[in-house]
Amino acid sequence: MIAGLPIAFGAPAILFGLLALPVIWWLLRLTPPRPAAEPFAPLAVLARVLKPEETPSRSPWWLTALRLLIAALVILALAEPVLNPPERTLNRSGPLALMIDNSWASASDWEERVAAAEALIDEAGSSDLPVSIVFTAEPRHDATPNTVERARDQLRAARPRPLRPERDSAVTALLAAFGQTAPGTVAILADGVDTPDTGSALARISDLGAGAIRIIGAENPSALVLNGADNGAEALRVTASRLEGEAAESFRLVARDSRGREIAAGPLDFDAGENAATGTISAPFEIRNDIARIDVAGRQSAAIQLLDDSFRRRRVALISGEAADIAQPLLSPLYYINRALSPYADLIEADTADMSAAVPELLRLSPAVIVMADIGTLPDEATRPLVEWIERGGTLIRFAGPRLAAAPADDPLAPVLLRKGERELGGALSWVEPQPLADYPPGSPFAGLPTPRDVTVSRQVLAEPSADLADRTWASLADGTPLVTAANRGSGRVVMFHVTAEASWSTLPISGHFVDMLRRVVQLSRASAGGGEAGSGILAPWRLLDANGALVPAGGDAKPLDLSGGAAASAGHDNPPGLYGTEDGFVALNLFKEDDALSPIGIPEFEAPVTRALLNRESAVDFRPWLFGAALAALIADTLIVLILNGGFRGRIRPGNAETANARSGAAAAGLVLAAVLSLGTGFGPGTARAQDSRPGDAELLESLEETRLAYVITGDDATDETSRRGLDSLSEFLASRTALEPGASIGVDIESDQLSLYPLIYWPMSEDARDPTPAGVSRIDAYMKSGGTVLFDTRDRIAELGGGSSALTLKMQRILSGLDIPPLEPVPDDHVLTKSFFLLDAFAGRYADGPLWVEAIPETDDPATRPARAGDGVSSILITGNDMAAAWALDERGYPLFSTVPPDPWQREYAFRAGVNIVMYMLTGNYKADQVHIPALLERLGQ
Repeated sequence: MIAGLPIAFGAPAILFGLLALPVIWWLLRLTPPRPAAEPFAPLAVLARVLKPEETPSRSPWWLTALRLLIAALVILALAEPVLNPPERTLNRSGPLALMIDNSWASASDWEERVAAAEALIDEAGSSDLPVSIVFTAEPRHDATPNTVERARDQLRAARPRPLRPERDSAVTALLAAFGQTAPGTVAILADGVDTPDTGSALARISDLGAGAIRIIGAENPSALVLNGADNGAEALRVTASRLEGEAAESFRLVARDSRGREIAAGPLDFDAGENAATGTISAPFEIRNDIARIDVAGRQSAAIQLLDDSFRRRRVALISGEAADIAQPLLSPLYYINRALSPYADLIEADTADMSAAVPELLRLSPAVIVMADIGTLPDEATRPLVEWIERGGTLIRFAGPRLAAAPADDPLAPVLLRKGERELGGALSWVEPQPLADYPPGSPFAGLPTPRDVTVSRQVLAEPSADLADRTWASLADGTPLVTAANRGSGRVVMFHVTAEASWSTLPISGHFVDMLRRVVQLSRASAGGGEAGSGILAPWRLLDANGALVPAGGDAKPLDLSGGAAASAGHDNPPGLYGTEDGFVALNLFKEDDALSPIGIPEFEAPVTRALLNRESAVDFRPWLFGAALAALIADTLIVLILNGGFRGRIRPGNAETANARSGAAAAGLVLAAVLSLGTGFGPGTARAQDSRPGDAELLESLEETRLAYVITGDDATDETSRRGLDSLSEFLASRTALEPGASIGVDIESDQLSLYPLIYWPMSEDARDPTPAGVSRIDAYMKSGGTVLFDTRDRIAELGGGSSALTLKMQRILSGLDIPPLEPVPDDHVLTKSFFLLDAFAGRYADGPLWVEAIPETDDPATRPARAGDGVSSILITGNDMAAAWALDERGYPLFSTVPPDPWQREYAFRAGVNIVMYMLTGNYKADQVHIPALLERLGQ
């Protein structure tokens, strides 16, 4: 070792050869140069040959210096110089104990660790010391001191593992192996990453009583982990942690599919002084759902993120049975569902209220989940594909409501048999106080969530008792009645909340617990119907990560992953990180979780002397290859110089060849780029754009847009249709004379083909000679009602009870209503808004006076003394009467009635017109007069 310099020589005696350099210089300087070459001239040559005396010539000084340099380089190379030679630090008082981290963080520099350990083993062998070796990421340890050859075999057999080091168990093995014998040196080859047991493990090393401790590690540990991934609404967010955060660093995130192909990428930037960062991968929804793993470009380790089906962002379709009401969004059930799921799923909604068209259209978009809020009856065109979609793996979530309560009991889309009607406070099946939620059963997907004590239920749809009801119940109320039930259907499932999705029946939708429940149900679904899914339970290992981040077939050491009971799994010796399950469905187990962060190891104080060394293969540099290479290069240069000086490269220049051929480059042909793009298709040139040709009925359509018009259904019975036209025209004239509304002439509509949404009220009389509407027509009427329209059904036979009528007209109406999704109905109560929307009425007469008017049932929840009318949110989408109202309204061209009233009372026709006015005003203004806040303003105006 040279004093003050980190250089040592393996054969320092050879350096005495440098003393011979002056002798070599003296010999080299006497070397004559080459003879001068002259053109043939006989006399001149003879004159020089006959010179009587030759004197030697000296070689150039620079050539002599080059040859001296060659000699010096060879002498230095033979002396075996080494930069930063390994220190001889082993304590010879006892065996060498090696504790080597072969964790995930050691994979990048594993060869350097092996080289450092081999150097220590070689030094122990030269001192005839036994060696004990343990690896911190192995499940079992053999720390018994053994021969150097045995230690080398253990080192060659060891491989980095995709696990965190367990240093405490390694120290325990060393203590058990040495017993009362103290090792001479304990060498720790650490990966630099702290673990929860590192502090106690290093503190226990002092119990070994070693004579010296040597800690070897990398100069700048660069461990980096990906500890979380969130598939957001717009992009994929990836969280990462690094070990050292002094300087700013930028990395590239790479997203790969199940075949290892790169399908997306994004930046990952660490700010200076920060050890945590968040990267973003922007890609379309479908591409993000194909991502199977995320890693960092240029880094190979097990600290990546494997993704399974639970990571994929679900596409959720929303369908509601309530009429659209954009003026009161808080009363819409889809409002709360949208707010709860929008951060975690991509939501789509039907663009039409026609269920026969909306459901197939949504299914074509391949949703993972469909949420139906208060849908009672679906047409067959929607039910069949929906059932097939569920059986292929789709998840249907249903919410109760008045329509579902009135639906048939044998609903094929219900998980349990439902009791018709609903249970509410003050009803026949009621409780004294609103019921809270009970604790979730152990097998429920909601198990583990805290039971919300502030959520209460005041109204619900009941399930019929059955033998399997308990097994199908995911959540229940304190009295034991089910709140959430579910049933598997083929590869999919149906889940039902027995309350509404808005706050009219319970406080669940306005609680944060509603978000947690919906999110868990959605996460249970498959990312797409028909895809694989690994449910909870015990899953066999399928593909496991190695320390370099590659997926390899599972070996025999890994045990099945136990996910029963909702337990969170952690990677370890029994369950290494990887994929558990089968190719059809698996669960990803990652080494790091979102709240994990990297921190460097803190070295405590030891009683024994401690030395530190860098783990770097280039720390000890052997100069011999460089010196021999430089000597060879100088020798080649010397040879070339000698050849040049002796004319070895001189050639005769002939006349005509004095000039070499000039390298000429021809001008490259410039390609012309066509800048004009020809328009080849007709209809795209100037002046050729045309509007769509007009169609029959467009004129009437434009007129309907300009003014309010009442409509009636064309039944095909000429007499009935003529009565409807004259009756609605007369009612329109009465409205214009008594109110500020000036409707246009009425219009007949064909429910199979006409645009229905233009008309706020459609009058549908029953006729024995009319043909029954097709399912498509009934579905269009159902969509019209859900979109905010009102249909006034008139059986014209003085119907008294909807379910008890037996006439042909009543039966015809019952057949039509069976295909509609309608809520429960009731005769107009005395305090209903219809009784005072314009005129004050107590009955709704037509040609007949004794038949009731049926409307959507509204629960009586308000004090009649404080409100002028019962509070109903929105307008009833259906009205049913049997009083033949159009016949009472119908007048001829001179204003005379076409039909007499029964009984013949002149005031009955006046009351019929007033009933028509109230119906139209109620339909146009809703529950305006039911709002008490307007009473002071109205009284003040009346006082003026």
